[in-house]
Formats: sequence, C-alpha cells, structure tokens
Amino acid sequence: MEGADQKCGDNQAAGRWTLVGTTALVTGGTKGIGHAIVEELARFGAAVHTCSRNEAELKECLQQWRALNLKVTGSVCDVSSPVERDKLMETASSIFHGKLHVLVNNAGTAIWKPVVEYNPEDYRRIINTNLDSAFHLSQLAHPLLKASGRGSIVNISSVAGFVGLDSLSVYAATKGALNQLTRSLACEWAKDNIRANCVAPAYIRTPLIQPVMLSEDEEFVAKEAHRVPLGRLGEPEEVAAVVAFLCLPASYYVDGQVIIVDGARTVNGNN
Repeated sequence: MEGADQKCGDNQAAGRWTLVGTTALVTGGTKGIGHAIVEELARFGAAVHTCSRNEAELKECLQQWRALNLKVTGSVCDVSSPVERDKLMETASSIFHGKLHVLVNNAGTAIWKPVVEYNPEDYRRIINTNLDSAFHLSQLAHPLLKASGRGSIVNISSVAGFVGLDSLSVYAATKGALNQLTRSLACEWAKDNIRANCVAPAYIRTPLIQPVMLSEDEEFVAKEAHRVPLGRLGEPEEVAAVVAFLCLPASYYVDGQVIIVDGARTVNGNN
C-alpha cells in the first residue's frame, strides 16, 4: 500500500511539470525571448503556434523545430494590425480545434529616442505593437482559453515599466500599462479559470537591444552589467523558463503577478 501511495504521489508531482496535451500561441516567436519561449514550451510537451512578420525567418525557424521533433506551427502576422490579429486567432482556433491553454503576448518593439524627437507614427507603432495587440489578442483568445478548462495568459513586460530609462518613454508606458492590464485580466477572468501573469525582464541579449549594444559596444554592456548584482545581462532562455513555469500546472495558484527577471537590478541600492 505504501508503495502504491508513493507511486501515486510521484505521478502527481510529474503531472505538475508537464505541458503534454496542451496548446499554446506565442506571438513574435522567431527570435530573442519569443524564440526561446516557443522552444521551452514545446520541450515541455505543448503544441505551439507562433507568428512573425518575416516569412523567410518563420520558415527557417519552423524547419529547425521540425528537425528537433518539436510540435510547432507558424503563420505570418503583424500583430500591430487588428485585421491580422483576427486572422491569427482564427488560424490558432482552427489548428487547436477551438481550445487554447496558453497565450503568450511576447511580440514587442522599441524606438530609442528622446521624448522631444518622437513623432506620431513612432508613438502609434509602439502602442499598437506592445499594448493594443496584447489587449486585443487576449479578448480574441478568451473563448478558446475558457474552452480549454484551464487557461493561462503570460504577457511579456519589462523593468522599464517600473524604473525610468532614458530614450524609452513610450516603450516604458506600454509596459507599465501591460502590467496593470495583467492584474485586471487576472481578477476579471478568474471565474472562467483563466489566469494572467506578467514576466518583466531587464536587459536581455536579444535583437531588440542590438542597436544600443552596437552603438555603444562593450561600454554599454559593461555599464549595464555593473548595475546588476549578478554581474551580467540576461539570456532569453532564462526568461523563457519563468514563462514556462507560469504555464505549468505547478503554477495554478499564481495569478495576477508581475515577475521581474533582472538579476536583482531593480532592487540594487548600490548602483
């Protein structure tokens, strides 16, 4: 009897750490943090659909994932477009037969400029991509997430939503709003068994920060790493691991939270 109880306990523990049988939609999954999230969820057993504006880049990634025997599909989509967001969710619904367990609103963009240099087009592009897309896709995904029985939304935010950073005012505004949207979704949709959480990275080695790294080279990296008690920039896989946790059964009681992944940068009083 004791052995049977032990086996039952082991099975329950294992069940908390798998995504086998689940479905996930990850926006912007062909590079950086998004790419790492797609692979992490797929390695946990999820069937993943992702999207990119770049068709050639998407095809290359899908080929790589097939070679790794990961269950990943993809479609071309510019998430800043409401029409294309509608089409993306229709595609995901068709592939996953009307049920979605996980939505990761990862796609984002940034324009590095002083406030006085932004124009209306810059502003609208960042708002559409970073905030409008997450709100609208969450709306569209609601019936699919509800139909799955246990839905999880993970929004990718940033420490820019907590601290002031030069030349990132509009980007930071979208991330602060995304944090609050996450809290509101968590409270409003808990009755539907849909959780919403946020992951807020600091500087991660991705194409998004490449322009700054190239312009300031190692000086930027060294200066930023000095602000981080762990002494380095983060890697995409380190963010993806936290996202995966928020999608796993092990996190079923975690809801409405913004989890910072920054090597203790934002709590460092010794900058």
